[in-house]
This record gives sequence, structure tokens and C-alpha cells, in this order.
Amino acid sequence: MNRPEIRTEAADGGQVKTRMYLTAEYRCVYGLGERFNGVNQIGKHVVCRVEEKFCNQGEVSYLVSPFFMTDSGFGVYIETDEVTEFDFRKDEIICLYPSDAKVILFYGSMKEILTQYISMIGRPAVPPEYAFGIWVSANGWSCERDVYKTVECLEKKRFPASVMVLEAWSDEATFYIFNGAEYEPREDGGIFRYEDFDFSKSVYWTDPKGMIDALHEKQIRLVLWQIPVYKKMDAGEEENIQHENDTQEALRRGLCVMNKDGTPYRIPEGHWFAGSLLPDFSNPETKESWFASRRYLLDIGVDGFKTDGGEFICSEDVRFHDGTEGNACINRYSQDYLDAYTDFISGEQVMFSRAGYSRSAATPIHWAGDHMSTNDELKNVLSAGLSAAMSGIFFWSFDIGGFAGELPSMDLYRRSTAMAVFTPVMQWHSEPVGGQFKEIAANEVLQNERSPWNIAQANHSPGFEKEMRYWHWLRMNLLPYIYDTARSCAERCRPMMRPLGYEWQKDERAVKMEDEYLFGDSLLVAPLLEENETEREVYLPDGEWYGLFSGIRYKGLQEIRSKESFPVYLRGGYGIRLARDPDVRAGEPMELQNMHEQLLIAGEEGSYQLPSGTGKIVWKDGGIIFNNTNITDVRSITEKEHL
Repeated sequence: MNRPEIRTEAADGGQVKTRMYLTAEYRCVYGLGERFNGVNQIGKHVVCRVEEKFCNQGEVSYLVSPFFMTDSGFGVYIETDEVTEFDFRKDEIICLYPSDAKVILFYGSMKEILTQYISMIGRPAVPPEYAFGIWVSANGWSCERDVYKTVECLEKKRFPASVMVLEAWSDEATFYIFNGAEYEPREDGGIFRYEDFDFSKSVYWTDPKGMIDALHEKQIRLVLWQIPVYKKMDAGEEENIQHENDTQEALRRGLCVMNKDGTPYRIPEGHWFAGSLLPDFSNPETKESWFASRRYLLDIGVDGFKTDGGEFICSEDVRFHDGTEGNACINRYSQDYLDAYTDFISGEQVMFSRAGYSRSAATPIHWAGDHMSTNDELKNVLSAGLSAAMSGIFFWSFDIGGFAGELPSMDLYRRSTAMAVFTPVMQWHSEPVGGQFKEIAANEVLQNERSPWNIAQANHSPGFEKEMRYWHWLRMNLLPYIYDTARSCAERCRPMMRPLGYEWQKDERAVKMEDEYLFGDSLLVAPLLEENETEREVYLPDGEWYGLFSGIRYKGLQEIRSKESFPVYLRGGYGIRLARDPDVRAGEPMELQNMHEQLLIAGEEGSYQLPSGTGKIVWKDGGIIFNNTNITDVRSITEKEHL
């Protein structure tokens, strides 16, 4: 263990900021939130400030945390909501933070440090099992016809789906009333019930509750998009009396974020939703009013919310109801937003968020935000996922093939789909043609949806659907292992996605690897990140490794030229629990009633522990011991027995 030499000084001769110097030898720095510019932040200047940027984020991040750990045995957490800065120089780390902030130092292995950090800020709640299935989304779905057409395509083309996200569902003013509904506007915080809405003349949503019930019958959950604003309506937008009533109530009762001079804060020009007011979630009355309006959505069966945005504090001249002010509000706001929605939903409902701060570990799930459909962006989101994991963000996702711009190439979509199978949450999503960023993300194709069948159709390649169907069903085959991993990781405070340096901290080659990761305890994943790449160099750390799609056995501590259909390796001494139809190959459509559990194991000896002490399987000397488990089908991976 390498304890750093520490000294501090008042920054720039003042008493408001402190500069701390940590002198130590180290090779890598992990953490600091979701970082798109690399997993290892050594040699970089990092500003922990929640900020929105559309695509190619670079050094900017939606989700930050003033926490980091090194491979040399120490980590640091600056307990503050204020913006902090870090310089990671050779043999020296410089931290700039408010003088009244509490500085917490951790010592031990990276596993031990991350466990200590998560235990302190709040352990993650495990989302329900369905959340680890497949999420389908497109910003252009704006009516029941779109929903039923998508479900029809899923069934006709035999693609599984667990969650559907609707972004363009609301009136685009209140963000809690279905578009096209007729009703008598309420004043002074009057609350709607579902029965208060008349959908008989709507061309968008004619029976939202019936639609939700129909989705549930097909085992598809519904998540609705949210944004934390009292929106400034643009010229030309249809007048919305209810929205105006809500805005006036917020101003009258002080439910919105204020400037220090007592005027209401408005999002500045040049930012998303410019001119809008922000609900102040530090105010209990704000939360009561905000969620009373949305309660009926849960009553009719909505399964959760996509809590978008949150990066809206762009000034230090603001004050929250609870007295928080200055630049502490910049980071704090996004987390107040998530905390409020977390308290609103139940354990069987989900949240899907973009922005956040250091307590985000306890407010899952997160996704990596907006990205172009390019190979560089695929590399960026991989970096984001791994750095988020090392900051305590275990339940994470990204948009398959990118979100905006020209449709991804078939090869980019193929490789990102395969990678998504081996991430905590798998989902595809897209910006509509002519959307809010059309000047930045030009798209000549009239249909921008990132569904597998639209990519196939746009490229005149019907066989591509079958290829993508394989990866979707493989995800469903892997769902038991993924859910086991999620529960185990939450119990043990270990990330679902782990840089190799986290697991093999003393292995210099493992520490240098930023494009490989462990997915749970059992699988090593080495994504294909270049266009038309079908092979790549893979470093295998200490141990035995078996190609998941070939069964070929390799010894660790070497680099190999992988020729797997996608480079994934099962670790010797470990296993993966699968959902299989005995008459159907992995990756092929299966009927749920024919599904049974199977354990695929690797190596001459090892064990598979189910979470929470619900069972364990041990294999050794050619024998298998079953302890308190219903799994009876156990198979060893070989060149003849594999996925």
C-alpha cells in the first residue's frame, strides 16, 4: 500500500478554496463519474461539474463525482456539492475544493476502496428483473398507432422486448398529460384523476390505460419521459391553460429555483429549454405538487420514468429553498431531481436517468446520454460505462448504434448490439428526423429509427434482421446470469462492468487495458470497436479462459488473436446461469413455457453462488455438488459444448 504524502494550502492566498497535493507513485486513476475521454484519467485535468453537451462530450460529463481511486492503494472523496477540480500529474495529484469541504481518504485495494465509498454514499437498489431485459425506444413514437405497430413488428419478426420507452407521449407543456386529452383545467394545485380526461377526440392517445394493460399482457413494461421544467412556451406553440396555471402556482408559492436577488431563475439562452423555470426539489411543497400531478400515471400502470435532463443550473447566482446557493447548486440539482423521483416510485418501477452526482449509485438506472452514430462514439460510451462503474454506477446503458445523425452502418450497429448484450441494460433509441438538433445532426434518411428491422430495411439487407435477432435472444438466454450478477454486485459493492485493472490491480498489462472488461465475475468482454473489425488482440489475465462461442481453452497472462464471433471468454472456475429451451439453440427465439435453467461451467473445479444465499453449485474432481438449488442441468464448456 502506497500512502501519499499530503500537504494543503489556501488556494490563491484566499480562505474560500483549498489546494491539496498528494505525492505518490501511481499508474492509473479510476472514478470521477462518467468519463467519455478515457477510463484512466492520469495526465488529465478533471472538472467535476454536471454539464449537458450534445454528442462527442470529450471532457464534459452529465454525471460526475469528486471521488477517485488509484492502483497504488489510496482513494479520495471530497464531500461537497460544489464544483471541484483535479490534476493527475506524474507522481502528484492536485485537488482544488472548497475549504469547508470534508476530505475522506480511503486505503486498500481498489475493491476495498470502492466498497467503502459506496457503503458511505448509499448502496444501489437493484432494479426489478425485467429491467435487465431489452429496452426499445424511439423519440418519434407519438401515438398509440406507433406503439401497436412496434409491438406488431416485435411479434412478427420475433424479437423480444421487456421495456418500451415513450418520449413523445405528453402535451409537450405540462409533461404529465397525454397529448390530445380534453379536460377542465385546474387552478391552485387541483389534482387530476385519470377519469378526468376525455380521449374520445384524440388523434394521439385514445385509451392510454387500455394500451398499458395490453403491453403488460405481452410482458412489456412502459416508461414515460420526463423533464424537470416549467416550460417556456415558444412562439407558435399551442396555448396550454393547465401549463400556465401550473407555472403561475409555482411562481406564487415559490416552488421554483430562485436567483439570489429573489427573482425566479430561468434557463439561459443557448441551453436546452431556454427561458424555462425549474422546480426546486429541495422544497417539500414542490415535490408534493409535482408528484401529485403525476400520481395518476402510476395508478394506471406506468412502470417508471425516463428522467432526462437535470443539467439546467448554469449560473452560480442561484439559491435553493433549503439554503443551498452558489455553484453547489450546479451539481446538486441533478441529484435532487433523481432523489425526488426515486422516492416517488416503488421497488417494482424503474427510473432511467442521464445526469447525476455522487449519490447516483443509489438512484439507478443511468444511460450515457446523446451520441452520434460513429465508431469514435462507441469508444466514448465504453469509456463512460467503465468509468461510471468505478464511480459506483453499476446499472448503466447506452444507445445501440448511437442516437443521432445518419443511421449507423450495419457493421457499427452489429458490433454495438453485441457489446450491449454484455452490459447491464440493453436498449436501442433514436432522435427523430427534424428533431431539436437537426442543424447539428443532419440526417437525409426519412426514417431515423434505430430498430434492427429499420437498419436492415435502410440497407436493403433482410438477412440482417436474423443476425440481430440472434443477439437479442442471446440476451434473454443470459438474463438469469445478468440478474444474478446485478444482485450479487449490489450485495458486495462490486461493479457489473469492471476494468481489468480493478480485478488484477498488480498486473501492469491489465491496468493498461481500457477496451476490455469483466462483466460480472465470469465473463471477459473485448468489444470490436473498429469498422469491419472481426478479429482483435485480446489480453487474457491470470487464470484459464474459454471462448464463449468456440469453447477453445486458453491459458492466461498472454495476448491472443481472437477469432470469436464476438470476443467474450468464460473464466475458468466460474459459470453462467442461462435460460434455455432444450430444443432450441442459444440465440434462437424460444417460448417462455419451454424455458428451463442451465448452468454452463468452465474449468476442472469451481463454484457458482446464487445471490443472497439462495443456492450454490460446486464442481471438483469430475463431480458436482448441488446445495439448495433447483438447477439440475450443468454442462461444461468445451469445443463441442458452448454458446
